[in-house]
Amino acid sequence: MVSNKKNTLLKSYLNELLRLKGRAWHQLGSYNYYVTEGLQKTLYDIEKINIIMPTEEEIILRFGRVEFDKPQIKEADGSTRYILPSEARIRNITYSSPMVVSVTPIYDGVEKEPESVIMGHLPVMVKSVLCPLSKMNREELIEVGEDPDDPGGYFIINGTERVMILAEDLAAGKVTYMEEDGIIVARLNSEKGGFVQRHQFERKDYGVITAKFSNVVDDAVNVVDLIRVLGVKTDKDIVSLISPDEMESEDVLINIYSSGRTYEESLENIAKKLRIRDKENMEDRVLHVLDNYLLTHLGTNPESRIKKAELLAIIMKNMIKLHYGKIEKEDIDHYGNKRVKLSGELIDQLIRTVIVGKWGLVSRLQYSYQKIMKRGRKLGRLQSIISPEVLDTHLLRSMATGAWVGNRTGISQRLERTNFIRTMAHLRSIVSPLASTQEHFEARELHPTKFGRVCAVRTPEGQNIGLRNYLSVGAEISVLPNEKIIDKAIEDVKAVLKKYQE
Repeated sequence: MVSNKKNTLLKSYLNELLRLKGRAWHQLGSYNYYVTEGLQKTLYDIEKINIIMPTEEEIILRFGRVEFDKPQIKEADGSTRYILPSEARIRNITYSSPMVVSVTPIYDGVEKEPESVIMGHLPVMVKSVLCPLSKMNREELIEVGEDPDDPGGYFIINGTERVMILAEDLAAGKVTYMEEDGIIVARLNSEKGGFVQRHQFERKDYGVITAKFSNVVDDAVNVVDLIRVLGVKTDKDIVSLISPDEMESEDVLINIYSSGRTYEESLENIAKKLRIRDKENMEDRVLHVLDNYLLTHLGTNPESRIKKAELLAIIMKNMIKLHYGKIEKEDIDHYGNKRVKLSGELIDQLIRTVIVGKWGLVSRLQYSYQKIMKRGRKLGRLQSIISPEVLDTHLLRSMATGAWVGNRTGISQRLERTNFIRTMAHLRSIVSPLASTQEHFEARELHPTKFGRVCAVRTPEGQNIGLRNYLSVGAEISVLPNEKIIDKAIEDVKAVLKKYQE
């Protein structure tokens, strides 16, 4: 009897979940949030771009509101008209929508009137808020040639249906303490503005704790050197900041004696690791690296240096505690230490890279403006120097090939259409960042914390076994940013308490 009630409850839950959200809600929810709020937040984060010309003339372009029109295509005769996914499939074109951004130009400190500029064309996810199919009923879908049972959640790139694979990664901003081959290790992914800097801390056999962060550091840096350069300059302050415990203080002193004894010596030690040989600008260049590449989630300005020093001290203290068995090591394969990146986050990485990247929008703007000036012409509308093709080319190349930011591959794949089950499985596929050519025995094993979140049975055979998984049927993925999830949870708790008090 109890078993029948449980089955009835489970079926009711799944039916309600599928009725309200659909089978591809994790894809649609992430994309919908990104086009309604996420992209706007990204532009506000970037705020503006500076174009410095050889004549030392500076032009500032400040971003404002972003809006989207319906998916459309520009015909050979120059006319523009709206399209549906069925036409994009038949004509082998991309199902996309123009991204219109309000841009305010500032010339020599004088702010001009804002202009609406087409910055690029964003591929539209089928049945998302930008897709007309999301507002059609069953009869209307059949009338326009669409399958009413199709879940959506994929893109149409050059006529090919492509799905964004869910990307598994370590949780950003969370330090994980482990022991690997007898060595105490701490790992941290520091995320700021869509870019992730990977940090790894190691405790050597003789007790010295070192750090590796980002691609600019070729060799490990003594953590005490980092703390000293970040603003905690005296040995006494460093010891009290890390650990006042007598037994642990011995390890702290070992680290202090292995580092530079003064601020200048620590600065030189870090400069050597960074291969900075310019003595005159050494301090500025080292601090620039520490501000922009070390623990970026705490900030990238000089005011955040003390916060970074305090976090480094906490990491050192916990690694020493783990060495003495005062705390337990953590399991990096625990699903609480991981996060799954959805389509909205993955597209955001590409767009940020195109706008602020070295060979992206800024360099193209400089080139276009220089060309106008050489011809002796004055700059008219901003659209003449902001080319939508820059963003379009990067987006389409990545989505057509699957090559992504951070040297990741296989993020975008051709949607399986062998049968409906294969299609649904592909939409719920999760890929690990670990290389399939290496062993990774523990990462491939089925972890108990995956229960209810990841399918315990389905995984491919061969070298991808355990590294490619599939989202469970009853699993849901939150698409809101962390602060909104926390606020919503607080509101829910308050509502329950109020109801209980009444």
